Amino acid sequence: MENLKIATVQFEHKSADKAYNLAMIEKFTALAAADGAKVVAFHECSVTGYTFARKLNREQMLDLAEPIPSGPSIIRLREIAAANNMVILAGLFEKDDNENLYKAYICVDGNGVVAKFRKLHPFINPHLLPGNEYCVFDLFGWKCGILICYDNNIIENVRATRLLGANIIFMPHVTMCTPSTRPGAGFVDARLWDNRIADPTSLRIEFEGMKGRDWLMKWLPARAYDNGIYCVFANPIGMDDDQLKNGHSMIIDPFGDILAECTELNDQFVSVVFTPEKLGQAGGYRYIEARRPELYRDIIGQDHQSAQKVSWLNENSQS
Repeated sequence: MENLKIATVQFEHKSADKAYNLAMIEKFTALAAADGAKVVAFHECSVTGYTFARKLNREQMLDLAEPIPSGPSIIRLREIAAANNMVILAGLFEKDDNENLYKAYICVDGNGVVAKFRKLHPFINPHLLPGNEYCVFDLFGWKCGILICYDNNIIENVRATRLLGANIIFMPHVTMCTPSTRPGAGFVDARLWDNRIADPTSLRIEFEGMKGRDWLMKWLPARAYDNGIYCVFANPIGMDDDQLKNGHSMIIDPFGDILAECTELNDQFVSVVFTPEKLGQAGGYRYIEARRPELYRDIIGQDHQSAQKVSWLNENSQS
């Protein structure tokens, strides 16, 4: 396993405008390649847009979704990857041969689809079905996994992906700046985005406070630290339909330290060299080796009890 440079991106997508979004993916893939990266990661539904899908009926979703690997957007991603000698990770809505709908995230190089993952806990549209398996694949000698947005809030998903061998987990999101039962959550006024050049301070207060980054810091570094993995977090910035998102795409190392983060109030990318030595040095490596699964194997595998069930399947669930 050798050093590997990976980039993560934040950009303001346009709802249902695949041509625009693919052009942005092409732009940042070229910029990341020029910076020496071999892999570039984009956010959840970066090809299609996201929150607007809550308004779509089944037929509209089927029109928006594409088959994988034969869909036109996937073919275009392959072309972009080949032209830049890059590996690209991006998200879109998928339909299969039976017209089942999924939230998908794919890894593509110039030769085709390297990996595909279906979101385990989808909720933006009632016609989306949940995926039913984890995804671990090889990139340049590194074992990689994918978990989409809410999937990462269920800690068992991250641990399971790690136990399947992942050293890197790509974590594409469309998150933050939405209502929640957690203290401090809520929407951010879109007028602050429109006025960000004249008054960046007011927007940063919202983006970096409990509506945004401060909430992320309560759990995201812990996923990397506890499991001794690199986390590649990608999130859009700007307007997502009628909601404002705060970006902060970042890369976190196995010590839980943020190595690079998008901090501009605009489209941006950052890249980092991943070094394999950290995987064995981090505490998470030792914790996994010290586990005693005989103590909790039957507990963790239990079905939900009716009193424990909660409703997470709604369009505003973010934490």
